[in-house]
Amino acid sequence: MARADLLVKLVKAGLSSDPGLFTRVTESIIAEERSKQHHILADQLDELLRSSENRGVRAPTNNSNLLGQRFENFLFKVKPERRLDDLILSDENFGKINEVVQEHFRADILRSYNLEPRNRILLSGAPGNGKTSLAEAIAQSLMIPFYVIRYDGIIGSYLGETATRLKQMFDFVRTQECVLFFDEFDAIGKERGDQHETGEIKRVVSSLLMQIDRLPSYVMVVAATNHPELLDRAVGRRFQVKLNLDKPTKAMIVRWLKKFENQVKYSLDHSLDKIASKLEGLCFSEVEDFVLDIQRKYILSLPEANVKKIVDECLTYHTLKGDPHGR
Repeated sequence: MARADLLVKLVKAGLSSDPGLFTRVTESIIAEERSKQHHILADQLDELLRSSENRGVRAPTNNSNLLGQRFENFLFKVKPERRLDDLILSDENFGKINEVVQEHFRADILRSYNLEPRNRILLSGAPGNGKTSLAEAIAQSLMIPFYVIRYDGIIGSYLGETATRLKQMFDFVRTQECVLFFDEFDAIGKERGDQHETGEIKRVVSSLLMQIDRLPSYVMVVAATNHPELLDRAVGRRFQVKLNLDKPTKAMIVRWLKKFENQVKYSLDHSLDKIASKLEGLCFSEVEDFVLDIQRKYILSLPEANVKKIVDECLTYHTLKGDPHGR
């Protein structure tokens, strides 16, 4: 029989009329039943799912929308599209994230031993190395909504206003099973001992700590910062998992290029090791720009696309852009 948590998600999806979630949960149940060699049940579920799709039942296609009017100034609700398998992570980081995801899928077992799954993750590292993408992939893996904090709506100019808005936002989030994402977390979680900060920001940090402590384990908090040294020490202690996302190594860039070749179904006509050597030192977003640039040029030059020439042009442009001295 399928796990209890998946059955609960399935019922929730049906009651909330969320066909996207319904499809993902049903697919998870099918995969689990196949792993148990329950092929007849798995085939029946798969046939039902495919027949519903053929009748025109489709998941919502809107990738991003605002919440209801009351919270539209506090949060964006984003449909998570990126998957963990789409990302290139170090083995250590992938292992830690996978552990947390499995804890949530098997939360019933942990709770039978009076334990809760970990639900607070702090991501640090230079811009462009996948912090936001990883947070989105966690939400996709857990099959739950992805909420992004809007600081322009949270931070107010009047005394006590920010703390009040934080409380309202957290009161709403506590009613949801979701991933709550704080980008540039140092904007709101600054060190309270900083003599240049006002008493207001100190009250905000104290309110933030209290609200994080009160969150149930089914709310996953993921915070990202480019400057972990600016965070209040008490804020850092709230996070059970702390990951640093560095620039990709040469080996990681080779993995990215192999994944790209498999996706587009053509060779780059270069040694991937040599391409990676030239791209080494770029951040993940710059490597992604490089391969997307290749794909655009390739498509626009069909049917006489010269892949080797396209790759050479893109290497020249992107390595000079990343290093003005031209490596």
